[in-house]
Amino acid sequence: MPLTRGRLLLLEQVKEKDWREQVLTWARRTRWRCYFTWRSDHSPVGFPDLVLCRPPRIIFAELKTEGGDTSGAQDDWGWDLCQCEGVEYYLWRPHDEEQVLEVLK
Repeated sequence: MPLTRGRLLLLEQVKEKDWREQVLTWARRTRWRCYFTWRSDHSPVGFPDLVLCRPPRIIFAELKTEGGDTSGAQDDWGWDLCQCEGVEYYLWRPHDEEQVLEVLK
C-alpha cells in the first residue's frame, strides 16, 4: 500500500506494543515459533524485541514506532547479529508491513 500523507498520519499513531502484537499475529499464522521478553528490566540492554524461529531460519527483529529511535545498545546488537552467518536481523516499523509479510511467508 502506498505511503500517503493520510496513511503516514495513521501509522504515526501506532504504539510499539500494538505493532508487536500485529507482527506476532502474522508470525504465528505462518507457523513461526515466537519469543519476546515480557519485562526487559532484567534482560540485556538493547536485545531485539522478537526472536522468531521456523527451521532452518531464525529472525531477530527490533520493532519501533514510526518516529522511534534505536538506542546505541540496540544498534550494537543489530550490528553484531548481522555479522552472524544464517541469522536474519530486521528493524521493522509499521510502514514495513509488506516487507514483514513477505519475510514471514
